[in-house]
Formats: sequence, C-alpha cells, structure tokens
Amino acid sequence: MWDNIVLSGFADEIHENLSEQIRVLKKLGMNHVEMRGVNGKGLVEYSAGEAREIKKQLDEEGIRLSSVGSPIGKIQITDAFEPHMELYRRTVEIAHIMETDYIRMFSFFMPEHEDYAPYKNEVMDRLGQMADYAKANDVILLHENEKEIYGDTACRCLEIMEAFYGDHFKAVFDFANFVQCRQDTLEAYEMLKPYVAYVHIKDALWSDASVVPAGTGDGHVKEILEKLKASGYNGYLSLEPHLSDFAGFSALEQNASQKKKLDGEEAFTLAYDSLMKILRQL
Repeated sequence: MWDNIVLSGFADEIHENLSEQIRVLKKLGMNHVEMRGVNGKGLVEYSAGEAREIKKQLDEEGIRLSSVGSPIGKIQITDAFEPHMELYRRTVEIAHIMETDYIRMFSFFMPEHEDYAPYKNEVMDRLGQMADYAKANDVILLHENEKEIYGDTACRCLEIMEAFYGDHFKAVFDFANFVQCRQDTLEAYEMLKPYVAYVHIKDALWSDASVVPAGTGDGHVKEILEKLKASGYNGYLSLEPHLSDFAGFSALEQNASQKKKLDGEEAFTLAYDSLMKILRQL
C-alpha cells in the first residue's frame, strides 16, 4: 500500500444531496471531498453565507475539502472574460470559507475545428490574470488537462506550466482526459511530472474514449501511480468515476446477463474498489 496519499473524490457523482454524499464517503472510509456540485447546484454558485452552512455540515461529519472542483476556465476563449473573473473571485472567497488552498480550473474551450495557436496569447493573458489573483489571495490553482480546452495535450499543458508554475499554480494529472485527447499518458507524465500536484483517478479506452474503471483502460494508471509513488508524491488521489453508464459492468457481476446502469453509489464504489485494487499492488 501507499501510505502518503489521501483519497478524495467528486461526491456529486454519488448523489446531489450532501447528506448522501457524506454517507457514502464515510462508508468507504474517506474523509475528503473534491466539491463540485452540492444540493443541486455548483458550490461556487452559493453565497458566502450558504457556503458557511455547507462547511458546518462537513465539519460536523469530519469531512474536509481537498479542492474546490470549480468550472473556472470552462468558457469559450471568445466569451467575455470579466464576468468570469467575477465568478473566479467568488470562487476564491468560497475556497477560503471551505478552508482549502486548492481550486481546480481549466484553460478555456477552443473554437471547434480551428487551430489553437491564434488563441494562445489570449489564453495566457487570462491565465496570467488568474495566477496573479491566486498569488495575491493565497490560493493554489490546479490546471486540469481537459479535452477541447487549450491545455488538452501534454505539449500545451507544458506551455502553461512553463509560464505559470509556482507556489500558486500547479497541474492536475487526469488519465482519462489525456486518453480521450489521443495523448499517451506515459509520455504526458514524463513531460509534466515536475508540475503535478494533484491526480484525478479515472481511466478510458483508446478505441472509443469511453471511461472505464481505473486500471482497465489505456491510461497506464498503475504504471504512473508507481512512478508517482517512487517520486515521493504525497498528495491527493481524487476519484472522478464517470461510470454510471459503464458498459462493462455486467462482466464484473456474477450471473449478470445484461448491461446495468449504475446508480451513483454503485459507480463511486466501483471507482473506489478499482483504485484500491491498484494501490494494494504498489
């Protein structure tokens, strides 16, 4: 096993209700959450007062945030930026209320079927404003590689890290997202390993980009986790199941004769069990 990591996850994939999220997290022995959605809407959509009430409920149950799973940077690069900066400023306030340093974010959707290069300067200008604000307000931005944003491939993630990496700007490594972008994850890890401060656990198939349990796809999850362990990584591994429509579930169930749509608890538990199977081998 790997003792120096902390398990977290996107518990809104369990259920929209916070009480149900907490119940399943505790059932699995987890005491951290990467909070994205709660009680039917995004965490960053709540007022400061409402966020404090959410924090109070988490505190009472011994659950802490590993990160705010924000949508920051998930707008078109051609969209107006100032309204989004206002949402970002509110997100930073909520991170402080929730007593987490980390805010997951992105580097803007690119126009479909267009070359990304003409938009690089605008991407970097916007990220620069966000990085400056993070430094001034003592939070840490975690850039996630995501399909169809500027930082989708390892090369463009590296561009971003070389421009902004530091105490307040670091990288999330997401296996499945790289697979879905036709990016070899082993190559991506070698390019980005100095910058990785947070890991999302989900896997995907090269053939059709479908998300599958960790270790059963083409993301080289076990191999890269071995490399992370050897490097001394001691951060979060955050479950992001995306498995409610997992087509291969019937193959995992004895006597199952047809595809079964998983409910949120089943999908999250499958993601947890798949990760634990890998961790026990490390």
